[in-house]
Amino acid sequence: MPQISELHQPVLLERCIEILGEVLDQENSVLVDGTLGLAGHSEAFLQRFPKLTLVGIDRDANALKLAAERLSPFAGRVHLVQAVYSEIPEVLQELGLNLADAVLLDLGVSSMQLDEKERGFSYSQDAPLDMRMNNSEGNTAEQILNEYSEADLARIFKIYGEEKFAKPIAKKIVQLRATTPFTRSKQLTDVIAKVVPFIPGKSSGHPAKRVFQALRIEVNNELEILEQTIPAVIEALKVGGRVVVLSYQSLEDRIVKQALAKASTSSAPLDLPVELAEHAPVLRLLVRGAEKASELEIQENPRSASVRLRAAEKIRTAA
Repeated sequence: MPQISELHQPVLLERCIEILGEVLDQENSVLVDGTLGLAGHSEAFLQRFPKLTLVGIDRDANALKLAAERLSPFAGRVHLVQAVYSEIPEVLQELGLNLADAVLLDLGVSSMQLDEKERGFSYSQDAPLDMRMNNSEGNTAEQILNEYSEADLARIFKIYGEEKFAKPIAKKIVQLRATTPFTRSKQLTDVIAKVVPFIPGKSSGHPAKRVFQALRIEVNNELEILEQTIPAVIEALKVGGRVVVLSYQSLEDRIVKQALAKASTSSAPLDLPVELAEHAPVLRLLVRGAEKASELEIQENPRSASVRLRAAEKIRTAA
């Protein structure tokens, strides 16, 4: 049985440490890992910064259990909480920690969730159509496929999956579910494969990839929660505190980019002769655009191929 550390290789680890480490090498520093997963990033930060207190947040109870095992050598410096990352300010307040020095968000589905066949996240394995990150609440992918209207399914596939064949896929699903409800991931991949043209060696990725992404986003309300999260992170940071966000698909990255850009730009009207304090930027961007993984890291860790890193520092308290 492989060790947890062998199951998960954290993406852009050294770059995250380089950016956030500048504010963590001090007494009573607090790092919030808002997407704890298997705690690869968190373990490395705890090892590098002996004065650090970690707050690890995840929606997935199983991830928290496995992370607790991995982080057990640091038990006195670790707080693990089942929550959504938009709830970071509330989590800190409940722990009596007030504000954080740094926040890390590694977005998307974790490698552990993809590897857990029974969760239904992966289109490459036949499994029940669940896809919930917190599998104790909310609608499953099965419920969505069998209960949403054809128009709503097409909308989800087009917007969240950027799927060109959203309408014919939705139409076929509605036709088939009238006699045989969708319960397994293979049923869905088989339908998609019949609708979406796929040429091995020429087509980009598996034809089911975009639809599975769309369903996962809808099931977990990911984009709406992410839109709430960046303002929450800004609220939770000390002045001088830093945030790093790792995104893996364009919809996530667009939300992060726009939120960071808005907070790092003056809100003063263009014709105002003097910028008032309440209009000054709240953040300072720390990287130019979005940084990508090196070719070497992509070879060693294929999950890093699509990553986009953005980072910022809080420079004043918002009004």
